[in-house]
Amino acid sequence: MKRETRLIHAGRPKDDKGLVNAPVERASTVLAPTTAELYNPTPPRRHYARGGMAPNGELREALCGLYEADHCALASSGLAAVILAIRSAIEGPGEVLVSDTVYSPVRRFCNEELPRLGVTPIYYDPRIGEDIADLITDQTRAILLESPGSLTFEIQDIPAICRVAQAHGVKTAIDDTWSAGLLMNPLALGVDFAAQSLTKYVGGHSDFLGGAVVARGVNADTLKDRASLYGQHMSPDDGFLALRGLRTLAMRLERSGRNALILAERLEGHPKIARVLHPALASHPDHALYTRDFSGPAGCFSFVLDGVSARDGEAIAERLQLFGIGFSWGGYESLVLPCDRQLKRTAVPWQGEGALLRLSIGLEDVDDLLADLEQALA
Repeated sequence: MKRETRLIHAGRPKDDKGLVNAPVERASTVLAPTTAELYNPTPPRRHYARGGMAPNGELREALCGLYEADHCALASSGLAAVILAIRSAIEGPGEVLVSDTVYSPVRRFCNEELPRLGVTPIYYDPRIGEDIADLITDQTRAILLESPGSLTFEIQDIPAICRVAQAHGVKTAIDDTWSAGLLMNPLALGVDFAAQSLTKYVGGHSDFLGGAVVARGVNADTLKDRASLYGQHMSPDDGFLALRGLRTLAMRLERSGRNALILAERLEGHPKIARVLHPALASHPDHALYTRDFSGPAGCFSFVLDGVSARDGEAIAERLQLFGIGFSWGGYESLVLPCDRQLKRTAVPWQGEGALLRLSIGLEDVDDLLADLEQALA
């Protein structure tokens, strides 16, 4: 079956009640009939709710089907999921190579927490490709990718980086939130641990926080152990919302991506815009990699204002009427984010002609969104 079909049918209840959706089971303690069953429960019985009651089990099954993975671990947020992926990839002290475009809270974790574990983060140009081999030493423990970058939308050559990593026995992890596992499957491209924020496209309604990490083979065993070790868990209510959102993910992402590409193409010709950063545009420097690895566009992209200061860029954002100002993205509503306050680079300085604004395109009429952008820019 195609992945769009699997999204509808995977993780459905398998009992004889006839329910289409898994019921929400709120529990902490799970009683066992015997001591043997308490310590070694017979599936689908669980010995404690942290292991995931319904619908969390169904959500894990559906996400495994989406990624063709052997295990899915759920987390309380997208940030927690990315951190879990990093900790699953790293074995012992040393160094971790980190994409210079990594999500700002993840960068903080790498800078502040990893050194306490004896791990030094080293940031690399996201367009490094197979030349990442020049940065790998006997101290390299893992590589953290993010493709595209969540603010500036560089596409990484994932297969090339993974080939080099595998040749050196180095594990890889990726933040795959932009593709939601539907537009790209990083596990199929060689990544060991793929994380995403379910808060974004999977949830789709901006009403819960959650994350997931998937892996195959021995990496799946490691992921399962690390998730248990760190007590990662998602509430049954949030699991229900994520599973519900997963059923309509393909339809929502297709509309959001289509509208985003229409807007990106229209904005390219605007006199106040220097560059539009959407990898689905032929003008994007990484368009060939995007065409090779992704099956379609997502609804999140940025543009650089020509000669406009960061403060004036914020003023333009504040003039928008249909775009809310917010950090998240992937919901049914359109958002704008002035990015200059959180732009951080270590390996390659960001070169912008002016203020950077990120858009998340929701499900509104695309002509209404375009009119709103034009009046704000005017």
